[in-house]
Amino acid sequence: MKIIFFGTPDFAAFILSKLIEQKKEILAVVTLPDRKKGRGKKIISTPVKKIANKNNIKVFETLKFDNIKLTSDLKKLQANIFIVVAFKFLPKCIWQIPHLGTINLHTSYLPNYKGAAPINRVIINGESSTGISTFYINEKIDSGKLILREKIELKNTTTAAQLYNVMKINGEKILLKTIKKIEENSLKDLNISSSEKNNYASKISKECCKINWNISAPDIHNLVRGLSPYIDDNLLLNDVEIFPGAWTFIKINNFVKRVKILLTKLKEPTNSSHLSICCDNKNYLNICVNGQFLSIMYLQIEGKKPMSIKSFLHGNKIDNTNFLL
Repeated sequence: MKIIFFGTPDFAAFILSKLIEQKKEILAVVTLPDRKKGRGKKIISTPVKKIANKNNIKVFETLKFDNIKLTSDLKKLQANIFIVVAFKFLPKCIWQIPHLGTINLHTSYLPNYKGAAPINRVIINGESSTGISTFYINEKIDSGKLILREKIELKNTTTAAQLYNVMKINGEKILLKTIKKIEENSLKDLNISSSEKNNYASKISKECCKINWNISAPDIHNLVRGLSPYIDDNLLLNDVEIFPGAWTFIKINNFVKRVKILLTKLKEPTNSSHLSICCDNKNYLNICVNGQFLSIMYLQIEGKKPMSIKSFLHGNKIDNTNFLL
């Protein structure tokens, strides 16, 4: 089967690399153009382009699909199918080109959590499960005919970065199954109940990332998890844009600092509804939020590297006057 692959970020590059490992015939990739990044304005290629170049695969770069030549070039390649992973919405003039259709890999259990940020939103909303799906692209966002979907269970400690890594592995597997079924012409219609949830995973804004200390401790815990790059004590996915981190302000040594809270843990309930801090200035920093303690486990001070709460308290003293809304 001849494939043209559409994608840009690390997630898509991982899937592309797995397709290549499985000897799938990738005729070309379509990705976003190189961009300048950092203080030095260094030219950076997308992760998908890097994988394509490494494997001598033809690369098309575009921001828009109003380029007649691009459309013509894609048609000339005569691909059987287009595969889309973490890419922008395609117009009909593109997705209708291959005779076997254009399929998309989406990181939710469709039809629930259509949209741009399903990995973040399922955790922020405190869901106990999510999933990964493949479907045929049509005129509506994430609304085409479903091909396959598989559930993924979530714990109340799962971070967005941890789920992201699970999605990569599961995404590879379900996409390969999808390709095989299309090749064998063995697809079956999925039974979708009209009672299934249909939440929308809207894009994460800067305003969404600021912690509101007036909501419940579990809701704050879910917000932190849903924006966190934390994998484990030795690994944080800081270079992945979809993990911006929840943030607040803390007064440190008489200076107000913007601090990202990267990992929290729900503690025991308390009779106090007053927002306050319980800290031994050695090992723990617990915040009393509406009748429950929330323990800060990992954080990142503005301009500094991420650190454990023990490392933070080693060089900073905290009391009730240090906390700002």
